[in-house]
Amino acid sequence: MARTAIVTGGLRGLGRAMALGLLGAGHDVVAVGHIAADVVEMQALAGTEAARLHCMVADLTDPAACDAVLAAAAERFGGPDILVNNAGLTFTAIDPDRFTAGPRKFWTLPDEIVQQVMDINYVAADRMARRVAPGMIARGWGRIVNVTTKLSTMTMEGAVPYGPSKAALETATEVWAKEVAGTGVTVNIVNPGAGANTPGMSAVMREWSATGRAAKLVEPEDMVAPLLFVVSDAANAVNGFRFDANTWLHDVTPEESARRTGRPAGFEMHPLRDPFAPPA
Repeated sequence: MARTAIVTGGLRGLGRAMALGLLGAGHDVVAVGHIAADVVEMQALAGTEAARLHCMVADLTDPAACDAVLAAAAERFGGPDILVNNAGLTFTAIDPDRFTAGPRKFWTLPDEIVQQVMDINYVAADRMARRVAPGMIARGWGRIVNVTTKLSTMTMEGAVPYGPSKAALETATEVWAKEVAGTGVTVNIVNPGAGANTPGMSAVMREWSATGRAAKLVEPEDMVAPLLFVVSDAANAVNGFRFDANTWLHDVTPEESARRTGRPAGFEMHPLRDPFAPPA
C-alpha cells in the first residue's frame, strides 16, 4: 500500500538513498534538505517517478518551516504516514580537523556550534515527530523512524555535541515508542551501524576505511532494506527497536533479519562497579 513519507536530510547522503528507496517501493515522498543545488540532482535521480517526489529546501530549526513541510505533504499527497528523522550535522561539519589534529575538547566549543547541533540533530526531529504523531494516531497507522548512531560513538572522546544530540534522540525513541504503543503508530531506529560513505565523510576516514585502519564504510543504499521493513505492514508489531544497516541480513526474509539483528532502542545498563577502582 502506498503511503506518504517525509524524509528530512533527504536530498543527499543517507537521506537521499532512503527517499529514493521509499519512492521505488511505491510511496510518495517529500524530501527535505538545506542545499538548493541538491534539488535538481535529486529530481533527476527520481527519473520517471519524479511526479511522486516533492523536494523542499527548509531550515528545520524554524518551527514555521516544519509546519510548511507538513502542509506541503498533506496538500500534495495526503498524510503524512511516515517520518524519517535523518537530518543532522555530523562530526565532519562540527570539527573538520578531528582526524588530523585530534578531537576538540568540549570546553573549546563555541556556544553557537553546540546550539546548532542540538537544534538540528535533536530539537528538529522532536519538533517534526510532535507534529506528525497526532494525525498518524487519528488514522490508526504511522511510522516514525529516527537515525541516531552507535552507542559507543555517542560517548567516545570528542563526541560532544554530536553524541549527546544523538543520545537525546535515542532516548526519545524509547519514550515515544512507549507512548504510541497500541495506537497503530510505531517508533524505531534505522542506523548505518558504522561510518557512512556520505558526502560529509572526511577524506581521512575514507582512506582509513579503504586500508583497513577503520571499519568498512556503510553505503547509503544499505539503509534502504531495513527502512522498508520498518515502514511495512509486516512490522506493525515492531516498536521501540533499532536496526543497523551493516548487520542487516540480505539472504533471509526481512522478518527473519529483523529477528536476528534487531535490538531494543535505548541504553544497556552497565554492571555495578566500584567507583574507586581503576577502569577495567
